[in-house]
Amino acid sequence: MAESFAHPHVAAAIHPTPLPIGWKEYLHFTEWDLRRIRVKIDTGARTSALDVVRYELSETADGRLMATLYLALDRRHPGRFTRIHTPVLRTVVVRNSGGTREERPLVETAVRLGPIHKRIRITITDRSCMRYRMILGREALANDFLVDVSRKYLLKDWTTE
Repeated sequence: MAESFAHPHVAAAIHPTPLPIGWKEYLHFTEWDLRRIRVKIDTGARTSALDVVRYELSETADGRLMATLYLALDRRHPGRFTRIHTPVLRTVVVRNSGGTREERPLVETAVRLGPIHKRIRITITDRSCMRYRMILGREALANDFLVDVSRKYLLKDWTTE
């Protein structure tokens, strides 16, 4: 789902040219009302991953799996959490950065990266030992973005909207 803007790279439906982005950018989780989350663009990763302090899985009365995510978004205040409730699509097995297979919940949410609005799938894991709390993988970038690994924050003009 793309909105119309005057920017030349707003959506593939308007302009088929992918939007140039840097190797790190700010992402907005529009459904979760989280703004300016710093993400590393990781073309080596197929899936995207979000850091959580912890998560709890529960089943609803109709059998759907739900997750309560506890996010520590401010490193200066690690004891301050943002709590998100979201449906779990399923659990998936992925290889983490150390090459170890790990089972993770998979969720889907709406995000905005610069002028592009889209739904992406994200695995949930503990990334506290990593420099970036979130990585955005190839599936989330597909068809909309072209990564310039020599630059960062190319979409900074869109972060205040």
